[in-house]
Amino acid sequence: MLREPPLPAPRFLPAGFGGAVVLSVPHSGRDCPAWLASRVEGGARALERLSDPYMDDVVAPLIESGMGAVIAETPRGAIDVNRPLDALDPDVHPGAPPPPPGSKADQGLGLVIARGAGGRKLWREPVEELALAQRIDSAWQPYHSSLAQLIERARIRAGIAVLLDCHSMPPRRRGLPPVVLGDRHGRSAAPWVASIAAGAAMSLGFDVGHNRPYAGGEIARAHGRPKDDVHVLQIEIDRSLYLDRQLRRPGPGLGRIQKLFSVIAADLEKAAQGEAGRLAAE
Repeated sequence: MLREPPLPAPRFLPAGFGGAVVLSVPHSGRDCPAWLASRVEGGARALERLSDPYMDDVVAPLIESGMGAVIAETPRGAIDVNRPLDALDPDVHPGAPPPPPGSKADQGLGLVIARGAGGRKLWREPVEELALAQRIDSAWQPYHSSLAQLIERARIRAGIAVLLDCHSMPPRRRGLPPVVLGDRHGRSAAPWVASIAAGAAMSLGFDVGHNRPYAGGEIARAHGRPKDDVHVLQIEIDRSLYLDRQLRRPGPGLGRIQKLFSVIAADLEKAAQGEAGRLAAE
């Protein structure tokens, strides 16, 4: 079996103040070691195309203000922390059972992404059991452990926790709004969370969708516990709104999208404080 060096660990940024709102940025990782790039058809650029480019820059003002965050450093294509551990594609993992028809893994978007741009094969060689276990131990597990710690600290200090899981989506098809909020149809967050976030976005002139076509992935499923006052809201933003025309680097719209996230976070923080007060009074 092929052994691999460890993948880059996520950044864990504890909160610098006592708020309820914290951040997850799972798909902007761009630390691609040479050994990893050499195993990919198309090298580091092929992995870059699978990312949510520069979402860490979008939320940078919130982090600079002291908001806690976990940010993936490993490229999404190497291991996707927003997929469950059993989302395996036999094209990448020999011996894995066929994934359920229509699932993300069936589409090549499993725990380790199987296909790159244009549906082309991504990995030069299969990612066998030992290598997969090493990727999980060095990147996937630390991400979720750090998130759990970040969320629990927020819940203890504020009485409630709201995790914003921050993503970008390809330039939208006709009819798809530029902002899509996902709460797994109410399973990862109470209704007021999406309502407040939608109101904040609309106040800035954005059309907003809810759960279609993005309802939330493994991060929302694993960490959202509305009955325990832990809410996870996935936020998808049309990346053409903050990147340049080539969708490669931050563009002139970055400031507007940074403001969008800042207003959503501020309005949710205010609402969370009111909700925590209500719960304490019961």
